[in-house]
Amino acid sequence: MHDFHVKNGELCCENIKVSTIAKSVGTPFYLYSYKTLTDHFLKIQRAFAPLNPIICFAMKSNGNSAVIKSLVDLGAGIDIVSVGELKKALLVGSDPKKIVFASVGKTEEEIALAIKTGILLFNVESEPELVEINRIARKMKRYVQAALRINPDVPAPTHDYIHTGSLKKKFGIDLRTTRQIFKAQKKYSHVKVNGVHIHIGSQITEGAPFVGAIKKVVIFIDQLRQEGIDIEYLDIGGGLGIIYKDENPQTAQAYADKVLPILKKTGLKIIMEPGRFIVGNAGIFVTKVVYVKDNGVKKFVIVDGGMNDLIRPTLYDAYHEIVPVKQTRAPKFKVDVVGPICESGDFFAHGRFLSKVGRGDLLAVMSAGAYGYVMSSNYNVRGRVPEVMVRGNKFEIVKERETFKDLMKGERLPRFLNG
Repeated sequence: MHDFHVKNGELCCENIKVSTIAKSVGTPFYLYSYKTLTDHFLKIQRAFAPLNPIICFAMKSNGNSAVIKSLVDLGAGIDIVSVGELKKALLVGSDPKKIVFASVGKTEEEIALAIKTGILLFNVESEPELVEINRIARKMKRYVQAALRINPDVPAPTHDYIHTGSLKKKFGIDLRTTRQIFKAQKKYSHVKVNGVHIHIGSQITEGAPFVGAIKKVVIFIDQLRQEGIDIEYLDIGGGLGIIYKDENPQTAQAYADKVLPILKKTGLKIIMEPGRFIVGNAGIFVTKVVYVKDNGVKKFVIVDGGMNDLIRPTLYDAYHEIVPVKQTRAPKFKVDVVGPICESGDFFAHGRFLSKVGRGDLLAVMSAGAYGYVMSSNYNVRGRVPEVMVRGNKFEIVKERETFKDLMKGERLPRFLNG
């Protein structure tokens, strides 16, 4: 569910017309609903209340400061994958003891800052990474905690690019190597290896893959305990799917009902890393029709937003519902919705039935709150668009539109071209 709805023929975000915001900030732009964002977090919090887990929002899904701050104020922790995300999380007041650090390629700079900050733990992706964390911690005379990210090698019904639980992917450590590391943890004098982490992929709408992976890991943890190895944390990752088209994803409560009985028996401290589930349907991308073109073979609705603004359709062939901001009962036509970028892959929809629209009309690309702005670029020397947040009947720009001056910052001609 979300708080984007049609009232008197116009798409609204909470209590404000989307067209009113567009008139104020220009197009294209991202628009977030505070109520949807926080409601989705609270649904997970309530569903898993019996375990009192640390719910670490996956910041990679949406890194806007206002989004993060809204969740942190409700008690959320943060799942980070870079030094930039760490710095931003701290900037908005995140508790370091609720920050977990994933990523297969952590650098010395990133590891050192995380240690200095005092994060809860590192989710370690390989044995060489653990060696490096131990080296840096010893050098800094600090002690840290780590969870080993297990790759359970289980199938997941999602796009291949966002399936991470297979040994054909770069993520995590196989079970054999994980057991060897735990048995040899005395080698790591400054790292307490006391956790297990799993994350099998993203946009998974069924419960079975999660249940299967968790059961497999719990059996493994029980075996480790029998061998005298102490485990304190179990991080079950994220990956809960949302509705983009006609999916029927499980609710937070349905997911909890499936996995709570398994998790309770472990007696471990549970960490979760939801991202898309919280923010995906809390945001839309608003763009304006520039031209309508008919070449005799196809009809094209050309808009001012492009693949540099929202790359998911191009990258994953992802489906996003597209609706006119002003609703009519006009007949629908089969069109491609495309942008201005000089790539054939610059599209938001192919063969979509859309009510007749014309130059200046606004379109809303729905369910764009996750992996939208965070994956945008300056391709074709285009400034990134603004982000706007609505709460009730108020809205504010929470990230300014980039200007040409912003794009040129730090760029200069070499002296040998100025002669």
